[in-house]
Amino acid sequence: MTNRTPIIAGNWKMHNTLAESADLITALTKAGNKNNVEIIVAPSYTSLAKVAELAKGSEIQVAAQDVHWEDKGAFTSAVSPVQAKDAGATLTLIGHSERRSVFGDTDEILNKKVAAALRHGLKVIFCVGETLEEREANKTLEVIENQLKNGLKDFTEEQLKGIIIAYEPVWAIGTGKTATPEQAQEVHAATRAYLAKAYSPAFAEATRILYGGSVKDSNVDEIMAKPDVDGALVGGQSLIADKFARIINFNK
Repeated sequence: MTNRTPIIAGNWKMHNTLAESADLITALTKAGNKNNVEIIVAPSYTSLAKVAELAKGSEIQVAAQDVHWEDKGAFTSAVSPVQAKDAGATLTLIGHSERRSVFGDTDEILNKKVAAALRHGLKVIFCVGETLEEREANKTLEVIENQLKNGLKDFTEEQLKGIIIAYEPVWAIGTGKTATPEQAQEVHAATRAYLAKAYSPAFAEATRILYGGSVKDSNVDEIMAKPDVDGALVGGQSLIADKFARIINFNK
């Protein structure tokens, strides 16, 4: 991981009532942080403000799960980056595989969402990943390069400074399947090589790339041991305080 500060992020997805979210964030503020990682949680919108309020004064940062590309307007059910920031988010996920597959977010839409988030000073966790069909057709690296190229097009290196990339193989999300640490390392290294080519070697070296695909307390240590894996984007186990605490405090 060189000198890049690791990130452990929890995506709570469409889970937890307000009370459950409050209990979870309260427990996580006492989880410890022996590795001095950056800790991020992404609650649902209904809990965002409460979680941000309870996380104040702790090391935990709060992210939105998605934002719209407009600041305001007639976009029923959408949440703008202005609103997310006002509720206490300092980051946002963009391009999560469920946004791509379930809600039809295209690279063009994601590009506009990245622009909106950056315009309002929200740090972006930009998600990329391939389906099982694409992996079996040996198209993994091609797919990821295209997602990065199209999703982040027209931004300068300076604008993207601080962006976080999350590699989430779609076939390993919520399925119990996990890419092997070697598979994760291969894709992370290729992603870093693409960033070096598209921007600069210094930008690539500084950019943190997270792995997100059924990360658990039982596999985090070996995943985090890989040189190009700078952290984890955790789904299911981020909802269980003691499991997520173990992931935060992974063994080096």
